[in-house]
Amino acid sequence: MIPAERQRIILKMLEAQEICTINELTEKLAVSHMTVRRDIAKLEAKGRVFSVAGGVQRTEAIREELTHNTKKSQNIEVKRALGRAVAEMIPERSTVYLDAGSTMMEVARQLVDRADILLVTNDFFISSFLAEHGRCEIYHTGGKVERSNNSCVGEQAKAFLRQVNIDVAFIATACWDSRGISSPSEDKVVVKQKVAEVSKEVILVCDSSKFGKTGTFLALANDAFDRVVTDDGLPQPFADQLATQEIEVIRVAR
Repeated sequence: MIPAERQRIILKMLEAQEICTINELTEKLAVSHMTVRRDIAKLEAKGRVFSVAGGVQRTEAIREELTHNTKKSQNIEVKRALGRAVAEMIPERSTVYLDAGSTMMEVARQLVDRADILLVTNDFFISSFLAEHGRCEIYHTGGKVERSNNSCVGEQAKAFLRQVNIDVAFIATACWDSRGISSPSEDKVVVKQKVAEVSKEVILVCDSSKFGKTGTFLALANDAFDRVVTDDGLPQPFADQLATQEIEVIRVAR
């Protein structure tokens, strides 16, 4: 059996079940563990699957992101833990970017007493919350309003970001795999790319439930990030892969 045929069988098996173990695949394909792992590596490089402990899981294509109101009720305790961890990383007297999203809102809640920072965001919930409760200086990017998550995206938001120098940017995503972060929205992609370009340090903040999901447009490759803040549900093989790219991985307990 040629590799392409084996890989088609692996994908077919993953349509029927969420995870296949290495042992299941070796029995089905009648090949060695090493051969199966080579096939998985090829599929992983194409963004079709990702490795988990002892097996493999198929990536999920996302065509439309959930609304803010839906996301804010998911994985609340993990997001709060991520928010606390991120807040501790913010240097004194720094210019900080917070991306739009419910996890970033949890970061904002930790910053109400930080009068020393200048905060830039494209998220209306964050800017409104800190305008009412916080002490820091706030800039909103402006731009095209995306109603589903109350944020600004597109070329006008990108144009604002060209004018600022950011010390540390915290980027959120709904889709993350072995290639990097992606989005079904091209307008979101251009903002994330410009933020990464104008920032001295770029940190991905993402709970592990987002891993294994892909959007149409690749926003940033994994090596665009200096650090990743996630939880301990991230598959260990992928955490190891990030480490080989000299990306620091910080995993908070769920």
